[in-house]
Amino acid sequence: MERKLTRLPNIIIMGFLFLFAFYNVEASAETQLPQNYGAKGALQDSSITLEKALTYAIQDEHLAQARYDTIIAKFGSIRPFAQIKSAEQRHISALLSLFEKYKIKVPEDNAKLYTKEPGSLKEAFQSGVVGEVDNIAMYNKLTSISDIPQDVKVVMKQLGEASQNHLVAFKRGLSQYQ
Repeated sequence: MERKLTRLPNIIIMGFLFLFAFYNVEASAETQLPQNYGAKGALQDSSITLEKALTYAIQDEHLAQARYDTIIAKFGSIRPFAQIKSAEQRHISALLSLFEKYKIKVPEDNAKLYTKEPGSLKEAFQSGVVGEVDNIAMYNKLTSISDIPQDVKVVMKQLGEASQNHLVAFKRGLSQYQ
């Protein structure tokens, strides 16, 4: 009986270690972006409809806004993140009007599940650069699809051009760390 009692703490410790390991796997999985989400999804999709185009676009804009929210929460309301966060809201509003016009259901905004806190401002600027490069590539692809209505192409072209300006700002910020 005494031998069994000495094993009990080891069993409890092993149980906690197992739960901790499982929890960490689940927590890290939250930041894994699904392959069919936002710009990454659009860039690999070979058959994009209007609904998919608008969905990929708004997912990517939500993702950018969630990324900047996370950065601002950690480092404060710093430039250019605070200004670009406001621009992302305008991008979202422009896309929402297209969802309404074409009577397409707006997808749930779950972008916060796919963002992670950067360890430094350098990482924050790097994530901004990567995000805008992908965003620009997505809009270039979406505006080249022949089945997309002209008014949608115009909005997406404007959003892509705005992202060019965001990219310049993030590259300028990143250059401080090179």
